[in-house]
Amino acid sequence: MEHKIGIIMNGVTGRMGTNQHLMRSIVEIIKQGGVQLSNGDTIMPDPVLVGRNEAKLKSLSERSGVPKYTTDLDAVMNDDQYSIYFDAQTTGRRADAVKQAVKAGKHVYCEKPVAVDTATALELHEICQKAGVKNGVVQDKLWLPGLRKLKRLIENGFFGEILSVRGEFGYWVFEGHTIPAQRPSWNYRKEDDGGIIVDMLCHWRYVLDNIFGNVKAVSCTGATHIKERVDEQGKPYKCTADDAAYATFELEGDIIAHFNSSWTVRVRRDDLLTVQVDGTKGSAVAGLRECHIQHYGNTPKPVWNPDIVQPIDFYDGWARVPEQELMDNAFKVQWELFLKHVVADEPFPWDMKAGAKGVQLAEKGLESWEKRAWVDIPDL
Repeated sequence: MEHKIGIIMNGVTGRMGTNQHLMRSIVEIIKQGGVQLSNGDTIMPDPVLVGRNEAKLKSLSERSGVPKYTTDLDAVMNDDQYSIYFDAQTTGRRADAVKQAVKAGKHVYCEKPVAVDTATALELHEICQKAGVKNGVVQDKLWLPGLRKLKRLIENGFFGEILSVRGEFGYWVFEGHTIPAQRPSWNYRKEDDGGIIVDMLCHWRYVLDNIFGNVKAVSCTGATHIKERVDEQGKPYKCTADDAAYATFELEGDIIAHFNSSWTVRVRRDDLLTVQVDGTKGSAVAGLRECHIQHYGNTPKPVWNPDIVQPIDFYDGWARVPEQELMDNAFKVQWELFLKHVVADEPFPWDMKAGAKGVQLAEKGLESWEKRAWVDIPDL
C-alpha cells in the first residue's frame, strides 16, 4: 500500500530549504520510490512549494521536478490533501506560520531555531500537544556520518571515561566587497534575527545532549569581528549581529565541552566542523564524514623542547574508523524518520520541546555574554 502524504514546503527558495530539504531530501525520497515501512507499505511525499516570489518558485519547480508551487499559503493551509506543514523561513516568520498550521490541523516539521525566544518556542510545543498534531524540529547533525561514528565509539566503551569535548566550526564568509558572500545578509543583522550564537548554540545543544550528556551551564563570549558587509543587492550594510562565538559548557558526568563557532576563520583542520573527544582510554576526532581514533596504547609520549625540530609526527598514531554502516544525507534521514512518525506512529523524540531547548541555550549564551559570567541551564 502506498501512503501519499501532501507536504507544504514553505521557505524552500532559501539556501537550506532548496539544497538540503528539497533537492537532497524530498526529491531524493521521491526518486528512490518513497520511504519503506516495516510492513511493506510505502510513504510517497507529494510536496507543494510555497514562497513569496513566484519567479523563484517557478525556477525551483523546473529544477526540482516538483510541479506544484504557490504564493498563496492560506489556500494550501486550508487544503486537506496536505497533512504536513514544513517551515524553512527566517526565524522571525516561523512562529505565526506554525500556529496557523496547527490551527489547520497540520502536522508540523520545521527548521531551527524554532522561535526567536524560549517562551515562544515552548508555546509552540504546548499548542502542538494540545491540538494532538505530530511535530518535529530539524536536528540534522545527529545523522552526520562523523558524529554517528563518535556515537558508536561511545556505545562500545572506546573512550573509557569521557573527559572533554572540543568543537571547531566555521569558515571565512566573504564580506562581499569584491568576492560575493556565500551566506545571506540577514545572518549578520540582529534586527533580522541573525547571529551565530542564535544559529549554532541550537545545534550544539542537541549534539551535546544526545551524544555526550545534558548541558548544565554555559559561559559564552560573542563578537562582531567584521563591521560591514555587502548585501544581495550590492549595498553595504552595518553588521549588528555576532559573527563568532566562543562557548564553554558544563555537561552531566563532569564533562567539559568547548565550541568555537565562527564565520570569520580560515580553515586549517580536517573539515568545516571537527569534534575532538578525549577520554581516559582513547581519543577521537570526527569531521562531517570521517572519524579518526587514537587508543591509549597508541598515544605518544612527547617531551616539551622548543629548541629542536619536533621528532614526533602526531598524525601517525591515529587510525581512520572504517565504513561499517550505510549513512545517507543527514537531512534526508531525519525526513524519513518524521514521515514514518506521521504515517506509522514510529518514535520521533526530536520535537518542539527539543527545539525549545536549543533556543534556551542560545538565550543563555547571550545572557552569559552580556553578564560576562557562567549561567546555569534550568530544566524546561
